[in-house]
This record gives sequence, structure tokens and C-alpha cells, in this order.
Amino acid sequence: MPNSMTGYGRASSASLTVELRSVNHRYLEVSVRTPRGYLFLEEPLKALASRFVGRGKLEIGVSVDNVESTQLAFSRPVWEGYLAAAKILENEYGVTNDLTASSALRLPDVMTAARREPEIEAVTAQACEAAEEAFADFCAAREREGARLAEDIEGKLSEIERLAALIAERMPEVAAAYRERLRVKLGEVLEQKMLDESRILTEAALYADRICVDEELVRLRSHIAALRDLLRQEGAVGRKMDFLMQEFSREANTVGSKCNDAETTGYVLELKSEIEKIREQVQNLE
Repeated sequence: MPNSMTGYGRASSASLTVELRSVNHRYLEVSVRTPRGYLFLEEPLKALASRFVGRGKLEIGVSVDNVESTQLAFSRPVWEGYLAAAKILENEYGVTNDLTASSALRLPDVMTAARREPEIEAVTAQACEAAEEAFADFCAAREREGARLAEDIEGKLSEIERLAALIAERMPEVAAAYRERLRVKLGEVLEQKMLDESRILTEAALYADRICVDEELVRLRSHIAALRDLLRQEGAVGRKMDFLMQEFSREANTVGSKCNDAETTGYVLELKSEIEKIREQVQNLE
């Protein structure tokens, strides 16, 4: 059974969290958002994504606990420079030297925040571990949604079969009604003259041949069977379904162009509506 292209997953490992979100897309498109300094995670996570996702627009977000990502560094040369300057001011100009530890910490460049560089191998392993766990939830969600979509499509296929059967039943009635109208019209024109029954039957047969939709309905049933077969398959079959829905529409349009009967036209309009609903659902499948 195919998966839906929409899904969500989230998992944490050590000091980072990985979130996954996906929406519909014609192909597989993966984007990775990481904090500054963690761009090295992009390629491993993209490679991991290709194992789980065949189609869709997937966004992978990585958030990192930054509590210990920076550390303060004391600059001894800068501090000693301030001390030397303070002594000069005190000895040569009589200025009181009131330097304290707290005031020293506020002096420019005495203390600097140095960013601690992440350990690439360890962080990559943590990110991939969290991502695999997130993908487990993500794939389960897509399977559930895919099953719901498949059930909905199956129901609409049954409705299409019902409408196709009604159209097939209606065609002989349409041909018979045309034959009767033709007989009445010719009778009015010829009045009391003898009607040529063979001519009426010939014209009626030609009309029945023009409005015959047997071939279109046979192909439509074949497309229904093919779509049901795809619904039982796993993997990325959404594009195949999308192409198949174009064939559904083509047969429905041909049937509609051949029918000039109000009742049959109503069936065709319902048929096209169900096909369009399935086409919209198919575009949600991987």
C-alpha cells in the first residue's frame, strides 16, 4: 500500500533534537536546517532521508542545546596592560587605582566568549541516531495516512464502476428512443405513404454505432483494475497513478462527447467528478 507524502516525526538524542516534516512534491526534495556551525550534518541527514522517502518535499530541522556551546576565555596580556596603565595613572598623575575584579571583568577584551566547536563525528552519530528514530514515527504516520487515502480512493472507484454500469445500461435505451423518434418524424413527413422500415433500421444502427461507448467503458474498467493493483503495491507509485488518472479523464471525456442524452450526461458529470476527486487524492500519495 502506498504512503502519503505528508508526515511528521520528532526524536531527541543527547543534546540535539531532529524534527521531520513533509508535504506533496513531484520529486524528492530534502532541505536541512541546522544551527550555525553544524552544516556538516546536512549531507549525512540527506543521505539518511533517501533510505526512507521516495517522493515529497521533506524538511529536516536540527536544534542543539547551546548551554555549553560557548566558554569564557581570560586574556592575561590585556589584563596586565590595564594594570600597567592604572599604575602609571596612579604614580604619575595621582589618580586613585580602584580596579576590582568585578570592574576588570567589564573592561573590553579582558574576557572573551570563545565558541566551542562541536565534535563532528560524535555529533553526526547523535544526529543520525535521532533522525532514524524520528523517521520511524514519520514513516508510521505516512503509512496510516496512505491507508486512509487508499480506502477513500477504493470507495470512489466503486462509485465509478456503478456509474459506468448505468451508462452501459442506458445506451440501448437511447438508441431505441432515437429509432422511435426517427419513425415518428419520417411518418410526419411522408404522411400516408409507406415507411421504409429497413431505412429506419439502417439509420438507427448508424446512430447506435456513433454513440456506442463500449470500448471506452471497457478501457475504463481496465484502468480501474490497474489502479486497484497499484493501491496494493508498496513504494513510490503515486506518479504512475497520476498518469493513469489522465487515462481515466480521457475515457470519460470521450463518453461525454458521444452522449447527447440528458440522463447519460448526468451520469458522465458524476463520473468526471469522482475521477477528479481521485486525482486530487492520488497527488497526496508517494
